[in-house]
Amino acid sequence: MARAAVPGRLGARLRWLQARLTGRRDESDTAGTLVFDVPGWPGHLPGQHVDVRLTAEDGYSTQRSYSIASAPDGERVELTVERIDDGEVSPYLVDVLEVGDVIELRGPVGGWFVWRPEEQKEPVLLVAGGSGMVPLMAMIRTRRALGNRVPFRLVYGLRSPRSQLFVPDLRTQDPGLDKTFLYSRSAPEGWPRPPGRVTANDLSAGGWPPDFEPACYVCGSTGFVETAAGLLVALGHDPRRIRTERFGPGG
Repeated sequence: MARAAVPGRLGARLRWLQARLTGRRDESDTAGTLVFDVPGWPGHLPGQHVDVRLTAEDGYSTQRSYSIASAPDGERVELTVERIDDGEVSPYLVDVLEVGDVIELRGPVGGWFVWRPEEQKEPVLLVAGGSGMVPLMAMIRTRRALGNRVPFRLVYGLRSPRSQLFVPDLRTQDPGLDKTFLYSRSAPEGWPRPPGRVTANDLSAGGWPPDFEPACYVCGSTGFVETAAGLLVALGHDPRRIRTERFGPGG
């Protein structure tokens, strides 16, 4: 059961918390979801992220930022991490960290790229590219947990069916949530749209008309975000209603 979320503050003002891994599941060939119990977790808003810090026995420490994939739910926090083969942190989290292990989290962080269900009543357009689906999944899950009726539309761009995240969740029938899947390299057999990058027609067909004044959330790689946001503006959407979040190999 979701509880009321507490708006996050700047990460520098938050303290590091101990996070114990209580479960994990595969999401794709290269990504996994990590379920943590975080005593003292203050709650979060869908769209926020956390800083993760790993410290080696010799004292060496490194940190990365990851979006929260779960709806607010007490002291439970889920992170969905895509493995970067030459990365320093993601291979450890996806392949090495075991149930019972403890890492450090700091958060929640971010106050712009968030959906506030108690305040925002306009339709919502979610545009995801690859692992940019993670914070948008938190919004979908929060809407579902609250029984919220604000209409959502999702346009999800991915390389191939094998790279899709949250397959069981996105198969769930959520009243008022329409889903459009776009494939850039290979599509399922018989798929009506040939593989290719996101276009204005994709966003027009899968999104909302500009005069509906939707809140638009666009998340993915820098190239994907710049392209999708530019297309939305060209279609007539108010730039002030377009919120963007960029992902990079560094976290």
